[in-house]
Amino acid sequence: MVDKKAILRAVEAQPDRLGKREIARALGITGDERRDLRTALRELVEAGKLITDNRRTYRVAGDLPSVVVMDIIRIDDQGDMIGVPSGKVSEQDPPEFIITEHSPRSGKPRERKAAKLGVGGKALCRINLAKKTASVIKVLGRTPRRELGVILATGRGLRIKPVSKKSRDEYIPQTKKEDKQPALADQDLVLFETISGPRRAGFRQAKIIEHLGTTKGGRGASLISLHEHNIPLGFQDEVLAQADSLTMPDISKKREDLRHLPLVTIDPDDAKDFDDALYAHRNEETGGWVIWVAIADVAAFVTPASPLDKAARLRGNSVYLPDRVEPMLPHALSSDLCSLRPNEDRACMAVRLSFDKDGRKTGHKFHRGLMRSHARLTYGQAQAAFEGNPGEAALPVIAQLDALYAAYQAISKARDERAPLNIEMPERRVRVGDDGTVTAIEVRERFDAHKLVEECMIQANVAAAQALEAKSAELVYRVHEPPQRERLQGLADFLPAMNLKWALGERASTARFNTLLSRASERDLSEVIGMAVLRTQSQAIYSPKNGGHFGLNLTHYAHFTSPIRRYADLIVHRALISAFGFGDDGLSQQEISRLKDTAEHISNTERRAMAAERDAKDRYIAAYLSDRLGAKFGARIGGVTNFGLFVTLDETGADGFVPMRELGYERFKFDEKSRSLIGYETGGTYKFGARCIVRLKEATPVTGGLIFEMASKAEPGKKPKGGAGANYRKHKSRSGRKRRR
Repeated sequence: MVDKKAILRAVEAQPDRLGKREIARALGITGDERRDLRTALRELVEAGKLITDNRRTYRVAGDLPSVVVMDIIRIDDQGDMIGVPSGKVSEQDPPEFIITEHSPRSGKPRERKAAKLGVGGKALCRINLAKKTASVIKVLGRTPRRELGVILATGRGLRIKPVSKKSRDEYIPQTKKEDKQPALADQDLVLFETISGPRRAGFRQAKIIEHLGTTKGGRGASLISLHEHNIPLGFQDEVLAQADSLTMPDISKKREDLRHLPLVTIDPDDAKDFDDALYAHRNEETGGWVIWVAIADVAAFVTPASPLDKAARLRGNSVYLPDRVEPMLPHALSSDLCSLRPNEDRACMAVRLSFDKDGRKTGHKFHRGLMRSHARLTYGQAQAAFEGNPGEAALPVIAQLDALYAAYQAISKARDERAPLNIEMPERRVRVGDDGTVTAIEVRERFDAHKLVEECMIQANVAAAQALEAKSAELVYRVHEPPQRERLQGLADFLPAMNLKWALGERASTARFNTLLSRASERDLSEVIGMAVLRTQSQAIYSPKNGGHFGLNLTHYAHFTSPIRRYADLIVHRALISAFGFGDDGLSQQEISRLKDTAEHISNTERRAMAAERDAKDRYIAAYLSDRLGAKFGARIGGVTNFGLFVTLDETGADGFVPMRELGYERFKFDEKSRSLIGYETGGTYKFGARCIVRLKEATPVTGGLIFEMASKAEPGKKPKGGAGANYRKHKSRSGRKRRR
């Protein structure tokens, strides 16, 4: 008999509605078993567990109908409205849809219904489960908008200051006797809901929905950023219970003993988990090198559809903030069983990589085993050993480190021939003390030790993608598409202002970009042109279809090396387990059926984490600079608009804004082609990439906003043609009156 539970799982996992043929294919049903499938489907429909329609397709009862009411919850990075089915907003992982226009079947002109919506809007929509879109049929009004805010205690009572940089309003907490409001204090973080109705003392009112804690003590930046980006916090009891019950697996027929390999881990000094280890030795037969890359075997503990797996998929990845980590897996795994701590047995997935004497990869072989790390080193300790000054931690494994460095020197030659995109942008680290205050903002040093580990991980990721493709196995690739022509056009238009050029007629390649970056470096424009090149690049995503990786100049690439902190790597590990017969805990049929949906989901969670990390850093830096109002800073102009300049400080890497009103009394024209502001009266010019001096006027830790005024003179230039017409903005003088012509 056909397993009815398997039918329900297959239908539930597939975003498209399935017919009998698709269900049979998903379950591997053939021949006479199809008769049993028809019977089982009929019985499931009669029992109310499946719903069918005239097209003879099936969906799980309680699944979404074709027309639903959608609540608009946010605007994404691409400017698309995102909605969820009404009533599911409060769920942990509600299905999200992109809101689009509905094309009427009549010949009447289409009314732009979606344009009437915004965050908090409500509309009747026709949904497309396959494309995850919802086309607006009818706008139904608005739902109250929910936001995060910080309580401010003022002389005239409590106010709510939204944490969003886009919000300019403040609110008064609603004080109706019938509403039970929590006791509020200054700097408390709250979730509030806007209320339509009369204002009080000139302010709109808001209802407190949830009291989330306090931002005092300096730790509010991370808390705000996590909540603002809807990142799940903590784990449910059943997830923690499962993690606490797990034990280390033993050696078996499908798990090799690799403890004899003198593997070492090399990580940042502030690393919270260790999920990769390395060992290299000379291949005496070929004169080349063998590099072992061992990765924590997370799949041994996190099995498909388990509570741990559902929690990990929901998060998609760990989130790393200046003062904390919000992990993808509970600490019992991420900091213990799956962390490759020295001198402790650990389950691993490993790959043996073979290279010729010129550093070109000639082969790979995957293993599942039990390993033991022989040393835990930081990048600084490894680098000192490479330079002939091994410290106490490196001395016991100095021979392994020497071999690793020699192998790296070989494979780095092949890397240079491959010519991946080489954008060297300084990475700044915010140091936070035990009391939650920022103690320093440092530029991370980049050693050969970093590059060694990075290149070994890249080669392991390539091997994983190639090995699985050779087995015709399903997996999730890491895809980075080539730049779009529109973005390259913008680069080509901009570069002449920097006395550089980009020919659109030639094919875009990483080698061409590297040549441009090299020329920029000679003119002290590395950061400026590096940022301009970065803006031309597509955003890397996860996909079940191989699209290659443009930035790394690779045809096959999949994430394999960080399963503790990325769900994509866990999928690849399971795929390897299935493809090479390493156990019965590989990729399940249900997972395979929803790989596309999973890839989209974890691409979104990655963007969400990056935004939270960036926002938390901005808030910490704003707090760090808040007691330096009036101070001057060296900066570089990193963005030019018709309403002001975006600048990046040399000292901290902080980003801030110089509004047009803070450029002095002159009127300016925005020249889009040269990315400049040009003064109508003097021709004085502020160019993209130019160095300048700015003075700090405002620092708002709650939002991370920094406002500056220009303290250096504009560069000499030609006055714009055509006089001061519609393309300039009038500015108010410091007295508040409009300047006369």
